[in-house]
Amino acid sequence: MRLRTWSSAVVLALVTVLVPGVAAQAAPARAAGPQPLERLFDNTAVSDDARPTEADFDGSGASLSAQALAAADWTPGRALTVRGALLTWRGRGGTPDNVRAAGQEVRLRGRGDALAFLVAGTAGADVTGTAVVTYAGGTRSAFALTAPDWRTGPLGPKAVALSHLNTPGGPLAERPRLYVVTVPLAPGRKVVSVRLPQAPDMHVFALAVRAPAAGWTGGWSTATGGYPAVGPWTDRTLRLVVHTSAGGPRVRLRFDNTFAAGPVRIGGATVAVQRSGAEPAGTPVRVSFGGARGVRIPAGAQAYSDPLGFRVPEDANLLVSFHLPEAVPAAPVHRLAQQRSYVSEPGDHTADVSAAAYPTVLTSWPLLTGVDVAGGPGSVVLLGDSITDGDRSTPDANRRWPDVLADRLRGQREVPRYGVLNQGISGNRVVTDRYPGDGVSTDAAGVSALHRFDRDVLAQTSARTAVVFEGINDVRWQATAEQVVAGLRALADRGHAHGLRMLAATLLPCEGEARCTPAVDAERTAVNAWIRESGVFDGVLDFDAVVRDPAHPSRILPAYDSGDHLHPGDAGLAALAGSVDLRSLVP
Repeated sequence: MRLRTWSSAVVLALVTVLVPGVAAQAAPARAAGPQPLERLFDNTAVSDDARPTEADFDGSGASLSAQALAAADWTPGRALTVRGALLTWRGRGGTPDNVRAAGQEVRLRGRGDALAFLVAGTAGADVTGTAVVTYAGGTRSAFALTAPDWRTGPLGPKAVALSHLNTPGGPLAERPRLYVVTVPLAPGRKVVSVRLPQAPDMHVFALAVRAPAAGWTGGWSTATGGYPAVGPWTDRTLRLVVHTSAGGPRVRLRFDNTFAAGPVRIGGATVAVQRSGAEPAGTPVRVSFGGARGVRIPAGAQAYSDPLGFRVPEDANLLVSFHLPEAVPAAPVHRLAQQRSYVSEPGDHTADVSAAAYPTVLTSWPLLTGVDVAGGPGSVVLLGDSITDGDRSTPDANRRWPDVLADRLRGQREVPRYGVLNQGISGNRVVTDRYPGDGVSTDAAGVSALHRFDRDVLAQTSARTAVVFEGINDVRWQATAEQVVAGLRALADRGHAHGLRMLAATLLPCEGEARCTPAVDAERTAVNAWIRESGVFDGVLDFDAVVRDPAHPSRILPAYDSGDHLHPGDAGLAALAGSVDLRSLVP
């Protein structure tokens, strides 16, 4: 993999980038050398609601609430997995719990694909500074680190938002927020220390090397699009049907409590191959979490099951069953599954070999976001909207274009047989959040591609190549080509900085759909011209050329049209996948 130089000026506030070759600044004189982060804590961010003056996070006496943090299950000493990185929360209330960045040298050890920072700014706007990572042998690289503001920063990419904040005059019903941002590391190099920026309004709560997912390939994934009301589910088992791209001799599951305000408990989980409907082909096999039967996932965090010796077939439907013992009135959800799953009668039915206890059909995927398999060459991640999500494809048939692409990869030997990870969200846009990024909402079209890129691409298991196929929803809702192009360029830059091969697909014609006016088509055409000609991406999938009507290029060829003039049907989706030069996927 390669690392490229790129400018933070082209990226939104959350972006962090590696800038190879920047000379390191002289280290501040510190006789003790690099220290663990917690030994450098010099600011208290957390207060008890009854004693709000015991902390002063921002210099005006405001602070995070210990009670609100506890309600999110962010308790002192809690290990949190966010963006695939394990970070420890140490805020106890009334004692120092973070570092105001002022050039401190932090001792850190490990090899990985990224540094992960748990941060927030207190300047009223984003705070950016230059930090330096030191590798074994003395090599250093500088990078720009940005901390969004704890009160005004965007909600879409947040790690967690709390119910209120404390002030000397009492609580305020605001949504203070904390962020996890990642910075790419040189592959295979051992990190020994990190020098924080000279930016005192940047607060660092935790820092970790994100370990690579060595030995794992993504077999299936989906992206969380929102946080709608569900059920409510109390003492129910969800049996989700998911279709594998790659297979392997071991499996691990990933659950994400994205966008949540409180924790969710999974009482137990199993995996099985589907026979039909909710009926498994054999006895479901139980997975564990850190050796325990179940797991409690804090707000905004994720949980991986322990590796399980279970042979996952490629190109097969799995049943992933998990019990929710406590009330779940709302949940992080991928809305458009195009696949029937099932909800049980009361009780833990994770081990059931019969479908009898599963009378209710579910057409979304809550909580479960990934199935990884051991071995394999890694994964191709497809970031898209409803066309990638499979809208208008045949339900329960796995005819989305990512499914057909996976079929092609499995049927050849010319290039590695990558896992294919579908990160499409129906209604998603490049530059604008549809779901606001916080709270219960009926809109499950997701936060923008810019706000979800770290979570849905960079943190995906063993990602090697990413394909960006978005923008038609932006221009259909009056975004200009210039705005979409700026967003696509930022995504390409961020992917390249993390060593990914970045491909872009041209936007499909949609004349005949209500919002696809001639003015919209002009913006679409301008975006496509930039994709084809700019050279910003490593390759182009010219999907527009594949499905357009040669006699009428602003509309989809009728044989490929699902009937709504916006989404291809099964034949059109197969044509998209069939047009991909598989060699273009290889880094």
